[in-house]
Amino acid sequence: MLIAYDHIYVHPLPEGHRFPMDKYELIPLQLLREGVITPAHISSPAPLDEATILLTHDAAYWHKLKDQTLSDREQRRIGFTQSPALTQREITICQGTIDCALHALQHGVALNIAGGTHHAFADRGEGFCLLNDFAIAANYLLQQKKVKQALIIDLDVHQGNGSAALFAGKEQVFTFSMHGAGNYPFHKEVSDWDIPLQDGTDTSTYLQLLENALPILINRVQPDLVFYLSGVDILETDKFGRLKVTPQGCRQRDELVFSFLQQHGIPCAVAMGGGYSTNIKDIVNAHCNTFRAAAEIYD
Repeated sequence: MLIAYDHIYVHPLPEGHRFPMDKYELIPLQLLREGVITPAHISSPAPLDEATILLTHDAAYWHKLKDQTLSDREQRRIGFTQSPALTQREITICQGTIDCALHALQHGVALNIAGGTHHAFADRGEGFCLLNDFAIAANYLLQQKKVKQALIIDLDVHQGNGSAALFAGKEQVFTFSMHGAGNYPFHKEVSDWDIPLQDGTDTSTYLQLLENALPILINRVQPDLVFYLSGVDILETDKFGRLKVTPQGCRQRDELVFSFLQQHGIPCAVAMGGGYSTNIKDIVNAHCNTFRAAAEIYD
């Protein structure tokens, strides 16, 4: 199992904006402490090259990120003040997701400590996302003929609007999003398959919907690779999620996905996505459960 992680994930934001970014530092420390992973599992990605970025994102937008010329309005839409460190962080995360996808194709599963930047569009960023790591990785693998068909399973509480728009009408990448109907983004794009959830959706309802959807997805798409966005903002403790999924239910979600894919021999590349519980221990434990589940199922 490969874990994409780099120290640049630890302090990517300007002073005063660190939480909840601390989770990127705490997750690997916890996993190492427990023995779920060893240092040999951890890989530090290099920054992504420009040619690969331009397979997905418009050149004009990329040059704004690179040259630090985003307008105030564009920065507000993203939610971050632009900085060279922030752009460097984003391209490192994206290369980490490519590395995970390549490793998963060979070994079954790989997980990015960060990633899941599914609100980024070809020509703009939104919702704390500058570049779309799953889209970049999928387009790279298709261009390199590493895969013919990819599937995005997006279980963050927020719809993957950027991913949906980027792959609209592109049959080689199927987008599936199960998300809060009344949550951000308030204007939803159209995924290949959306399952909107009402506020207060509980664990049993959530898991049943997912369990019903997985075989339909796999039979319909027949993917060579799945990109799995395992956001933990579905938790009942999340400040913004509005769902009522327990920590055990969140882990069962991961186990459902991994078990189903492993049984069908489908490689899986994972990105962490969101998590905004008041107590950072809840966030870290839920994310660590994703790694624990992957280690147990793909052992």
